[in-house]
Amino acid sequence: MKKLNLKKILSLSAAMALTLSLAACSAAPSGGDAASPSPSQNGGAQGQDGGAGYKIAVVQQLDHASMDEIREAVEAELDAKAAELGVSVTYQDFSGQNDPTLLSQIGAQVVADGYDAIIPIGTLAAQQMVVAAEKTKTPVVYAAVSDPETGGLTGIDYVTGTSDALNTPFILDMMLALNPDVKTVGLLYSNSQDNSVVPIADAKEYLDSKNISYVEKTGNTNDEVIAAVNSMLDQVDAVFTPTDNVVMAAELAIAPILAGAGVPHYTGADSFVRNGAFATSGVNYGDLGAYTADMTLDILQTGAVPEYHVMDGGIITVNTETAAALGADYSVFSTLAGQVVEVQTTEE
Repeated sequence: MKKLNLKKILSLSAAMALTLSLAACSAAPSGGDAASPSPSQNGGAQGQDGGAGYKIAVVQQLDHASMDEIREAVEAELDAKAAELGVSVTYQDFSGQNDPTLLSQIGAQVVADGYDAIIPIGTLAAQQMVVAAEKTKTPVVYAAVSDPETGGLTGIDYVTGTSDALNTPFILDMMLALNPDVKTVGLLYSNSQDNSVVPIADAKEYLDSKNISYVEKTGNTNDEVIAAVNSMLDQVDAVFTPTDNVVMAAELAIAPILAGAGVPHYTGADSFVRNGAFATSGVNYGDLGAYTADMTLDILQTGAVPEYHVMDGGIITVNTETAAALGADYSVFSTLAGQVVEVQTTEE
C-alpha cells in the first residue's frame, strides 16, 4: 500500500492548519495504486469486487520505537486481512506529538471525514479519540493501553482494544534473581502518564514486601528525565520504569548514563531495551498490533464490540551491549521464562 504519513508534517505550529492539510490527503486502497477510493454510504471504500470497504485512521500518540512497531504491525495486518477477506481497506497515519490539543484536533477531523474506525496507539491518544467519537459512536479500537480502567476506557459501548498490562512483580523478580543484594531501587517515570500509575504502585508494594527501599524520580520532558537519572545515580542499585512513553522517548539519552554508572535499567517494554535499557519482560508489540487490527476488522464486519484484550507477556528481552557494559551475567533469566531474546541498541 502506498500511503501518506502525516505524522512527519503535523506539528504544533501546523495544528491550526490541520483541517486543510487533512482534506488534501488520502491513502491508497490495500493492494491498489495511489488513486483514492470512492466513498460508500457508510464512509468506507468499495472493494474491487463490489464488496465492503473500510477507511481507518491510525492515530499514534507520539513517535517512538514501541508505537512505531505497533503502527507498522497494525498496518501490515490490515493489508493482509484485506486481501484475505476480499475487502478494500484504506488507512491514514496521524501523530499527535504527545499533545492533547493536537490529538483533539485530529480526532475531530477524523470523525468529520467519516472514517469507519479509529485505532489510537497509547492511552492519551485513546482518550482523545473516545471523546471525539462520542456522538458518532465510531468504533475506537486502542492499542497498547496498559490500564484501560484507570484511563477511563472501559464500559463504553463503542470502545475496546488491546492492553499491554505489565507484570511488575515478575520484572522485579528478574532484578533480584540477577542481584539478590539490591538495597535501593530507583522508580523512574512521568507523573503525566496514566499507564505508569498502577505499575509504580505495584512496584512500591513489592519492594515494601521485600524490605527494599526506593527512590522516586519523575520527569515530563527529555531534559527532566535526564536530570532525574543523574540525581539518583549515587543512591540506587537498579532502576525500574513501566511502559512510560515520556521515559521511552529519552531512553537513548539515559541508557549510557545508567550503564556507565553500573546501574541496570529494568523497563516495561522491549522498545526501551532496543534503545539501550538492560532488560524487560513484556508483550510482543508486533503481535499486539496484529491482534488490534484483527479486532478492528471483525468489529467493522460484525458490529460486535468485545471487551478489551490483555496480551500475553512472559518474553524476557536483554540488551547484550548493555549487559556487557554492566558486566551482568543474565543466564539466570532463562530459569524464569521460556524465552529470552537478545537484542542490541538501535537508534530508532
